[in-house]
Amino acid sequence: MFNKEVYTKRRNKLQTMLSSGVVLILGNNEVSYNYPDNTYRWRQDSNFSYFFGLNLQGLAGIIDIDNNEHIIFGTELTVDDIVWMGSQPTLKENAAKAGINITREYSTLQTYLNEAVNKGRKIHFLPPYRGEHYLELEKLLGINYCAVNRYVSKELVKAVISLREIKEDVEIEEIEKAVLTAYDMHTTAMKMAKTGVYEYEIAGTIEGIALKHNNFISFPVILSINGQTLHNHSHSNLLKEGRMLVVDAGAETELLYASDITRSIPVGGKFNSRQKDIYEAVLAANMKGIENIRIGQNNVDNHIAAVTTLLEHLKELKMVKGNVHDAVMNGAGGFFMPHGLGHQMGMDVHDMEGLGENLVGYDKNLERSTIPGIRSLRMGKKLKKGHVFTVEPGCYFIPELFNQWKSQGMCTEFINYDVVEKYLDFGGIRIEDDVLVTDDKARVLGKPIPKTVKEIENICD
Repeated sequence: MFNKEVYTKRRNKLQTMLSSGVVLILGNNEVSYNYPDNTYRWRQDSNFSYFFGLNLQGLAGIIDIDNNEHIIFGTELTVDDIVWMGSQPTLKENAAKAGINITREYSTLQTYLNEAVNKGRKIHFLPPYRGEHYLELEKLLGINYCAVNRYVSKELVKAVISLREIKEDVEIEEIEKAVLTAYDMHTTAMKMAKTGVYEYEIAGTIEGIALKHNNFISFPVILSINGQTLHNHSHSNLLKEGRMLVVDAGAETELLYASDITRSIPVGGKFNSRQKDIYEAVLAANMKGIENIRIGQNNVDNHIAAVTTLLEHLKELKMVKGNVHDAVMNGAGGFFMPHGLGHQMGMDVHDMEGLGENLVGYDKNLERSTIPGIRSLRMGKKLKKGHVFTVEPGCYFIPELFNQWKSQGMCTEFINYDVVEKYLDFGGIRIEDDVLVTDDKARVLGKPIPKTVKEIENICD
């Protein structure tokens, strides 16, 4: 945990942003895998961790705005629990670590909330993302689980987003720890990307590196020579000369802060001319996306600049024709790069996405685009000091997308389908860094992970 003052300050600040009522934030419980006692890896709810810090199951946090009280509801461990878990601090001792001196038994939470509702007080809660939370809210608040989302507090959602999206110094330090682990994960993958190696050998090794650093993976490892499938979690292929290996992987620290890095590696460690051409195009887009970042600038403009750079390079390769800016604004960029330039990140690898992607990535001053590619941008709004997000351009040759666009005559004035067809066996390339908006520019977080052609070939050698 951070120092208790960190959590107290966050809760106090949240109180000032809400008019009245009670804030309820449920922690997570274990979820069974294939029978009750065999569970998935447990992880605390990010919002509970942000405001209360306790990495323990079976808790709920209350911020009583009207009475200026912060309360932890939980259940004391029994001797039977201690037999399996060892000696543990009491509920009161744990709450004190988060700067809270009021604790109550979880079994009294429903009565507490009912009394508040009967007094006409609003219960603020965030959108649930687990089935058991829907059922728990139904029990605690008397709301049919099918109707729970209708009662989500928009006021609370907006307040939490405004707090969590501006990263504190202690949070940035945690993210950089996660990037440091990702450095070892990705440089190891580069060294292992040899002909005759199976993808699962590399995937298993780099997941083990996260555990070795007392971290966990921040999302299931994406590692494939079929990089044209953007989130390819299959690791069954045998690496072969002439293929590019896309590795999208990151670590999550004990305090739940994430890294999210992608590197693309030529199998065997040396780029052939075709691979180098496409790689340099994506790298130029990555650098443009980072160089352009400024406070007050809409990130959608950085997306457009990065995709424009990508298409300028592809025009040199005869894949793109005509005016490049017009090509981007008419959706041709979405053919080569169907996803957005990046997303916010921090405690969640797609930070706060459970609160609503448009609420997190856009605001009342910026509507989401309908243009292919640009419409997939998760983080488009005006940049502020303290924003942390990814810059991850890519270039993909997707046979199914090729067939659809060509058959429908889409963007024929901008895309040379005859040239592109020669690359349908290529796969894809993505290059991703985690960046922080500072006073005057972006700072790439963590130890620099090799990404130029020369750097990658040197470490693969």
